[in-house]
Amino acid sequence: MMTEPEELTFEALPPSRGRGFARTWWGRAWLKALEDTVLDGTLLRRGRGHARAGAVGAVAVRPGRITARVLGADRTPYRTDVLVQQLDDADWDRLLDTIADRAGHIAALLDRDMPPELDEDAAAAGVALLPGIGDLHPECGCGEWDHCAHTAALSYHVARLLDADPFVLLLMRGRGEARLLTDLQERSSARASAVPAGAVGARPKPPGVRADEAYAAAGSLPPVPPPLGPVAEPGTPPVLTGGAEPAPGVDVAALEFLVADTAVRARRLLADALAPGHAGAPPPGELTVAEDAVRMAAAARPATPPAAGGGADDGGAAGAGAGAGAAAGGGAGARIAVRLARGSGRDRGAMERAVRAWRHGGAAGLAVLEDDWTPDAAALARATDQLAAAWEPGTRPRLRAAGARWTAVGTGAQLRYGRDGRWWPYRKEGTAWSPAGPPAPDPAAALAAVLEDG
Repeated sequence: MMTEPEELTFEALPPSRGRGFARTWWGRAWLKALEDTVLDGTLLRRGRGHARAGAVGAVAVRPGRITARVLGADRTPYRTDVLVQQLDDADWDRLLDTIADRAGHIAALLDRDMPPELDEDAAAAGVALLPGIGDLHPECGCGEWDHCAHTAALSYHVARLLDADPFVLLLMRGRGEARLLTDLQERSSARASAVPAGAVGARPKPPGVRADEAYAAAGSLPPVPPPLGPVAEPGTPPVLTGGAEPAPGVDVAALEFLVADTAVRARRLLADALAPGHAGAPPPGELTVAEDAVRMAAAARPATPPAAGGGADDGGAAGAGAGAGAAAGGGAGARIAVRLARGSGRDRGAMERAVRAWRHGGAAGLAVLEDDWTPDAAALARATDQLAAAWEPGTRPRLRAAGARWTAVGTGAQLRYGRDGRWWPYRKEGTAWSPAGPPAPDPAAALAAVLEDG
């Protein structure tokens, strides 16, 4: 039997101005429980307004609790929870027996319907399927001790989810769809095996078939389904914060960021795997711990969009963590970036420069910032030829060379020659050289971008 907690996460719904929140009888019963509990009509009206305006974010549903971030009137997000009274084990035994006794109840649930007769049969067995007065308990980061506009908005929003799937209600009451159907199957099997042979309704067990024999009969097997297509958006990460305090030393915001980052990377890997020519393409190089720290810091703090053209050579690495950055949020993103800087041995300024280099060119851009390499004779000859051809005679600025770096004398501009043969513009900021833009194959164009900005 399933023992681990079940959870469903629903993406934020679009605004719903001018429409009701519940069409089904069980959705309306949910709202009645809310409205019978909250007698303040002004508060309910504000909650409906928030819900209609799309102020409720992604909703996490688990046994006994629904959670979301809800925007207040001033657009401040609040962690909002509504706790739902769960059924105890005895209640569940009676409810499952009630459902198993009538095949129509099971068929209706599988069809995402809840017949009123199911509620009536459950009530006859002593089980209150729908919540009533006192079954919904609010918790909100706005500081209100009772229901507020944010918990009301979440409750109105959840009515729309219940309309689409009554299993959401059963999950809030304590058991999700998978566990409930497993329990019902076990009850049905036990009842079928208890029917004496030859009795009315008894059915002989079909003979078993060996798997290898079934697959050997290729003609009888259905065709293999077509491969899945690319995923448009990464999966919605769950809300990890719950009623219990996290263990000491556990940063919940950092865990949520890592989950969101994993979803973004998984989507990118799938897109790459489905791209034409993937089978013959060399696998991308694996990032070092220090490189991955910069990648995650760039994702955690997407304060400004990557520069035009940045990250193209890195398979979109510069923008691959946008979803993770949105999940981290402003303050949490800053804390995560600080931890990543400290863990990778960088101070704040070094990490900011590294993030800027990553956004301009991924791992290649970071290498240009931190790898002070000296070109061999062949690479130096290519770089020298490109510098000689980039300007008309007599127009080239005076450049002082040191390794793979050419500094424009008398300015705060510098060119760095990458191992990939491109020229990367840099600008002097205080005592440090910082990335100033994406790379260019032409050194004159790269340098001009810095000088024009300066």
